[in-house]
Amino acid sequence: MTYCIGLDLAEGFVMLADTRTNAGVDNVSTVSKLHVFENEGERLIVAMTAGNLAVSQSVMSLLAEGEDPDDVTLYTVPSMFKAAELVGAAIRKVFKRDGEALKAQGVPFDVSILLGGQIADRRMRMFLVYSAGNFIETTEDTPFLQIGEHKYGKPILDRAAKYETTLGDGVKLALISMDSTLRSNMTVGLPIDLLVYRRDTLRVALRRRIDFDDLYFQNIRELWSEALRNAYRSIPDPTWEDYRAL
Repeated sequence: MTYCIGLDLAEGFVMLADTRTNAGVDNVSTVSKLHVFENEGERLIVAMTAGNLAVSQSVMSLLAEGEDPDDVTLYTVPSMFKAAELVGAAIRKVFKRDGEALKAQGVPFDVSILLGGQIADRRMRMFLVYSAGNFIETTEDTPFLQIGEHKYGKPILDRAAKYETTLGDGVKLALISMDSTLRSNMTVGLPIDLLVYRRDTLRVALRRRIDFDDLYFQNIRELWSEALRNAYRSIPDPTWEDYRAL
């Protein structure tokens, strides 16, 4: 399974992905699900993938290289909206080629891609592209998207993620959201890949792989757990008569 988060904020975006692939309890490996398409000063596009690994790798190869020399790729597409359309078209192309064969083997065609970026003279945008090739976009009211095993990490984002959230706070929120998922679902695992982009710079601001020995992430995990314990302990007891008898 997978968990990936994209925060689309006023200052830029934060994208975070785990790296665990799981084909059974005895076949667990590490594969990067965060893919960067960058021509510094001209474009930065980041894609994160969830679902069937073979499907997502085929889609990413089409997006990076095309099939013919004249094909449009994420390195040449003229806008982020066209980039989202290109991702959808690549997914449908892989489905047309492999969908029936996968179905015959009892394997679902499962892929979703979280796409964020900016191209020179265009605005920064973030999309979630589904396995049917259709897509949705973030808004100022809902400035984050998730793919994969998202239910454990969503509550903190629902409560705290705002369009005005700073990039620094966005990094902390993404890491807390990921930690919540890591603690509750063994199919999501370290290391995790973090990328931060500052709006209109057209280059990566921060890229980091966070593993078991990362002291800052260890600190976040411990401090967040302690903060939650202190929070519920500080809530006043109910005033119900039958509660007082407990």
